Amino acid sequence: MQASRRAWKCREPRAVLRPRRPPPARTIALPQPEPAPHPTLARSRWRWAWLALAYLALGLGIVGIVVPGLPTTPFVLLAAFAAARGSRKLHDWLLAHRTFGPIISAWEREGAISRRAKWTATVLMGVCAVMMFAVAERAALAAFGTATMLVVAVWMWRRPEPGARPPPRT
Repeated sequence: MQASRRAWKCREPRAVLRPRRPPPARTIALPQPEPAPHPTLARSRWRWAWLALAYLALGLGIVGIVVPGLPTTPFVLLAAFAAARGSRKLHDWLLAHRTFGPIISAWEREGAISRRAKWTATVLMGVCAVMMFAVAERAALAAFGTATMLVVAVWMWRRPEPGARPPPRT
Protein backbone atom coordinates (compact mmCIF):
# COMPACT_ATOMS: atom_id res chain seq x y z
CA MET A 1 0.00 0.00 0.00
CA GLN A 2 2.77 2.33 0.72
CA ALA A 3 4.14 1.87 -2.73
CA SER A 4 0.86 2.79 -4.22
CA ARG A 5 0.66 5.82 -1.98
CA ARG A 6 4.10 6.92 -3.01
CA ALA A 7 3.25 6.52 -6.65
CA TRP A 8 0.19 8.51 -6.11
CA LYS A 9 2.05 11.28 -4.31
CA CYS A 10 4.68 11.47 -7.04
CA ARG A 11 2.23 11.92 -9.76
CA GLU A 12 1.53 15.37 -10.92
CA PRO A 13 -1.88 16.51 -9.99
CA ARG A 14 -4.42 16.05 -12.69
CA ALA A 15 -5.54 19.09 -14.52
CA VAL A 16 -8.80 20.29 -13.23
CA LEU A 17 -11.31 20.03 -15.98
CA ARG A 18 -13.16 23.26 -16.21
CA PRO A 19 -15.66 24.17 -18.81
CA ARG A 20 -13.96 26.06 -21.59
CA ARG A 21 -14.72 29.72 -21.79
CA PRO A 22 -15.42 31.03 -25.20
CA PRO A 23 -12.63 33.19 -26.53
CA PRO A 24 -13.14 36.91 -26.04
CA ALA A 25 -15.49 38.26 -28.61
CA ARG A 26 -13.71 39.96 -31.43
CA THR A 27 -15.35 43.04 -32.74
CA ILE A 28 -15.46 43.03 -36.45
CA ALA A 29 -15.60 46.49 -37.91
CA LEU A 30 -18.05 46.26 -40.74
CA PRO A 31 -17.69 48.92 -43.35
CA GLN A 32 -20.27 51.61 -42.81
CA PRO A 33 -22.15 52.67 -45.89
CA GLU A 34 -20.94 56.02 -47.09
CA PRO A 35 -23.51 58.74 -47.58
CA ALA A 36 -24.86 58.72 -51.07
CA PRO A 37 -22.86 61.11 -53.23
CA HIS A 38 -24.61 63.97 -54.91
CA PRO A 39 -25.93 62.52 -58.15
CA THR A 40 -23.93 64.85 -60.35
CA LEU A 41 -21.04 65.82 -58.06
CA ALA A 42 -17.89 65.74 -60.18
CA ARG A 43 -14.69 64.00 -59.33
CA SER A 44 -12.43 65.93 -57.01
CA ARG A 45 -9.94 67.07 -59.64
CA TRP A 46 -12.61 69.01 -61.56
CA ARG A 47 -14.63 70.24 -58.60
CA TRP A 48 -12.61 73.44 -58.28
CA ALA A 49 -13.31 74.31 -61.93
CA TRP A 50 -17.05 73.71 -61.52
CA LEU A 51 -17.03 75.72 -58.31
CA ALA A 52 -15.18 78.62 -59.97
CA LEU A 53 -17.64 78.56 -62.87
CA ALA A 54 -20.56 78.53 -60.42
CA TYR A 55 -19.31 81.58 -58.54
CA LEU A 56 -18.44 83.43 -61.76
CA ALA A 57 -21.88 82.75 -63.25
CA LEU A 58 -23.60 83.70 -60.00
CA GLY A 59 -21.64 86.95 -59.87
CA LEU A 60 -22.58 87.77 -63.46
CA GLY A 61 -26.21 86.92 -62.69
CA ILE A 62 -26.22 89.29 -59.73
CA VAL A 63 -24.61 92.03 -61.82
CA GLY A 64 -27.25 91.33 -64.48
CA ILE A 65 -29.95 92.39 -62.04
CA VAL A 66 -28.85 96.01 -62.27
CA VAL A 67 -27.08 96.18 -65.65
CA PRO A 68 -29.44 96.34 -68.61
CA GLY A 69 -28.63 93.90 -71.38
CA LEU A 70 -26.92 91.39 -69.10
CA PRO A 71 -29.35 88.53 -68.44
CA THR A 72 -29.80 87.18 -64.94
CA THR A 73 -31.72 83.93 -65.38
CA PRO A 74 -29.29 82.13 -67.73
CA PHE A 75 -26.35 82.94 -65.46
CA VAL A 76 -28.20 81.77 -62.36
CA LEU A 77 -29.16 78.54 -64.13
CA LEU A 78 -25.55 78.08 -65.21
CA ALA A 79 -24.44 78.72 -61.62
CA ALA A 80 -26.86 76.04 -60.37
CA PHE A 81 -25.66 73.61 -63.04
CA ALA A 82 -22.01 74.15 -62.12
CA ALA A 83 -22.70 74.17 -58.38
CA ALA A 84 -24.44 70.79 -58.65
CA ARG A 85 -21.15 69.41 -59.94
CA GLY A 86 -18.78 71.37 -57.74
CA SER A 87 -20.36 72.12 -54.38
CA ARG A 88 -23.37 70.52 -52.75
CA LYS A 89 -23.44 73.35 -50.20
CA LEU A 90 -23.66 76.10 -52.84
CA HIS A 91 -26.23 74.16 -54.84
CA ASP A 92 -28.42 73.67 -51.77
CA TRP A 93 -28.07 77.37 -50.93
CA LEU A 94 -29.16 78.33 -54.44
CA LEU A 95 -32.17 76.02 -54.23
CA ALA A 96 -33.16 77.48 -50.86
CA HIS A 97 -32.69 81.09 -52.02
CA ARG A 98 -35.86 83.17 -51.93
CA THR A 99 -35.40 84.64 -55.41
CA PHE A 100 -33.33 82.10 -57.31
CA GLY A 101 -34.69 78.92 -55.72
CA PRO A 102 -38.04 78.70 -57.53
CA ILE A 103 -36.44 79.46 -60.89
CA ILE A 104 -33.76 76.79 -60.45
CA SER A 105 -36.03 74.11 -59.04
CA ALA A 106 -38.59 74.63 -61.84
CA TRP A 107 -35.81 74.34 -64.40
CA GLU A 108 -34.26 71.24 -62.81
CA ARG A 109 -37.61 69.55 -62.27
CA GLU A 110 -39.36 70.31 -65.57
CA GLY A 111 -37.07 72.42 -67.74
CA ALA A 112 -39.65 75.16 -67.24
CA ILE A 113 -39.48 78.96 -67.20
CA SER A 114 -42.19 81.01 -65.53
CA ARG A 115 -44.39 83.27 -67.63
CA ARG A 116 -43.26 86.31 -65.64
CA ALA A 117 -39.60 85.54 -66.40
CA LYS A 118 -40.45 85.07 -70.08
CA TRP A 119 -42.22 88.43 -70.30
CA THR A 120 -39.49 90.21 -68.36
CA ALA A 121 -36.76 88.75 -70.55
CA THR A 122 -38.66 89.51 -73.75
CA VAL A 123 -39.32 93.14 -72.80
CA LEU A 124 -35.72 93.68 -71.72
CA MET A 125 -34.41 92.09 -74.92
CA GLY A 126 -36.66 94.45 -76.90
CA VAL A 127 -35.35 97.46 -74.96
CA CYS A 128 -31.78 96.32 -75.56
CA ALA A 129 -32.47 95.85 -79.28
CA VAL A 130 -33.79 99.42 -79.54
CA MET A 131 -30.76 100.72 -77.61
CA MET A 132 -28.38 98.80 -79.89
CA PHE A 133 -29.90 100.29 -83.02
CA ALA A 134 -29.78 103.73 -81.43
CA VAL A 135 -26.10 103.66 -80.49
CA ALA A 136 -24.49 101.16 -82.88
CA GLU A 137 -22.21 102.59 -85.50
CA ARG A 138 -23.09 99.78 -87.89
CA ALA A 139 -26.62 98.55 -88.27
CA ALA A 140 -25.31 95.05 -89.09
CA LEU A 141 -23.94 94.67 -85.54
CA ALA A 142 -27.25 95.73 -84.04
CA ALA A 143 -29.11 93.41 -86.41
CA PHE A 144 -26.87 90.48 -85.42
CA GLY A 145 -27.47 91.15 -81.71
CA THR A 146 -31.20 91.52 -82.27
CA ALA A 147 -31.35 88.30 -84.31
CA THR A 148 -29.55 86.45 -81.52
CA MET A 149 -32.01 87.80 -78.96
CA LEU A 150 -34.90 86.83 -81.22
CA VAL A 151 -33.65 83.23 -81.43
CA VAL A 152 -33.28 83.12 -77.63
CA ALA A 153 -36.79 84.57 -77.18
CA VAL A 154 -38.33 81.97 -79.50
CA TRP A 155 -36.52 79.17 -77.68
CA MET A 156 -37.56 80.60 -74.30
CA TRP A 157 -41.24 80.89 -75.22
CA ARG A 158 -41.23 77.28 -76.40
CA ARG A 159 -40.16 76.11 -72.93
CA PRO A 160 -43.00 74.87 -70.69
CA GLU A 161 -44.22 76.84 -67.70
CA PRO A 162 -43.86 75.38 -64.18
CA GLY A 163 -46.66 72.95 -63.42
CA ALA A 164 -47.91 72.98 -67.02
CA ARG A 165 -47.12 69.33 -67.66
CA PRO A 166 -47.72 66.43 -65.29
CA PRO A 167 -44.67 65.15 -63.41
CA PRO A 168 -42.95 62.12 -64.98
CA ARG A 169 -43.98 58.68 -63.71
CA THR A 170 -41.47 56.86 -61.61
